[in-house]
Amino acid sequence: MKKLFIAIVAVFAMSTVASAQFQGIGVRLGGGQGFGAELSTMWDFGNRTEIDLGWGSHDNYTDFTLTGIYQWQGEIGSGFGWFAGVGARVAYWSWSNGNDGDSDIALGLAGQAGIEYQFPSIPIQLSLDIRPCFYLIPETNFHWGDIALGIRYML
Repeated sequence: MKKLFIAIVAVFAMSTVASAQFQGIGVRLGGGQGFGAELSTMWDFGNRTEIDLGWGSHDNYTDFTLTGIYQWQGEIGSGFGWFAGVGARVAYWSWSNGNDGDSDIALGLAGQAGIEYQFPSIPIQLSLDIRPCFYLIPETNFHWGDIALGIRYML
């Protein structure tokens, strides 16, 4: 039964990704607990979806994240827009201070809200956003989020 469930989820995921349209790629600077960077991609799954792969490091702490946010968006005017969304995050973190250290994998629900500017004559988009996360595994923990600057090449 478990193998059947995994097969159904895999087929659904592959068909969803196959029907998605790639919209853009860039970086999100300031992600990764506020001191890292993320490779940021935009997809159209019927609504805009941002999928980011991040890395952060500070002193003796390092994390790697994979975040997917389904976004709603609207126009403000003169090239400016807003976006807000919800999604999920998987994170691997580790820390060490000499002889002591720890690492774990975390899973949580993420939100995102921000503003963006699309240049009218070039396919570059700038964004400024915040992404809070409520971690559920391995323990419940709320992180206020990373404020980050996004720079993307849009198709």
